[in-house]
Amino acid sequence: MDKDKTYRLLIVDDDKFLLDMHCMKFKKGNFDVHGASSGADALTTLRGGFVPDILILDLVMPTMSGFQLLETIKAEHIADKAVVVVLTNQGQSPDIEKAKKMGVDGYIVKASTIPSEVVEQVIKIFGEKKK
Repeated sequence: MDKDKTYRLLIVDDDKFLLDMHCMKFKKGNFDVHGASSGADALTTLRGGFVPDILILDLVMPTMSGFQLLETIKAEHIADKAVVVVLTNQGQSPDIEKAKKMGVDGYIVKASTIPSEVVEQVIKIFGEKKK
């Protein structure tokens, strides 16, 4: 990652505490961070013209799952160039396989990572994808 560049990041998570914590951690780096507490909020942000370099999304959310959100984003061709990272407690193989089939670039299980590790892993995934 270019240390002199600010990267645009959208984090989608219905857990307000975790959303705020992850937003805070990323803001300490070179990130212009937007948080969304639902798939609908994320779509409003994206449809409003925010173009993220990185999209981090939870899978289990009320009303619209992370998978449904990703399907909509792909169908509408918004955030087409974003590196997509799933950040979820769903660590089962079927979820991971479905995410891979949907073109997700990285998969992080919340329960086994602290917020600073999430930042490190997302930066690593982004760096590998943008080579």
